[in-house]
Amino acid sequence: MDKDKFMQVAIDEARLGRSQGGIPIGSVLMRNGEIVAQGHNKRVQELNPILHGEMDCLNNAGRQRTYRDTVLYTTLMPCYMCAGTIVQFKIPKVVVGEARTFGESKEFLESHGVEVKILDLQECVDMMNEFIEAEPTLWNEDIMEL
Repeated sequence: MDKDKFMQVAIDEARLGRSQGGIPIGSVLMRNGEIVAQGHNKRVQELNPILHGEMDCLNNAGRQRTYRDTVLYTTLMPCYMCAGTIVQFKIPKVVVGEARTFGESKEFLESHGVEVKILDLQECVDMMNEFIEAEPTLWNEDIMEL
């Protein structure tokens, strides 16, 4: 499946995060065909354990009246923390770059009425595999597998 401009921005965010020494996961919040906010994982850069890509994006969005008319794009299937936030904010749809290297929250999201669309983009898989190979300890820290 082809990526659209919103997923491309999320991928660009992931690459920016990696270039800063962080974890290459990017996210975009979209409403009515426009970007509301974008962000990337900043756990390493800001020493913040909850600043995953989706959380950074939502933080950058600031206060929103509602999220029910938004779509969240993310380069990697969200973890349970981010998935819980998606459910809490009632974001109706998540577009995921890939779920092969990490895919644990799909059923959780769907069980709470969130539409999950997995693009399975090789570019996203390659980006994560390259990172995991280069930084296995950092990746295991990020997913709490140490």
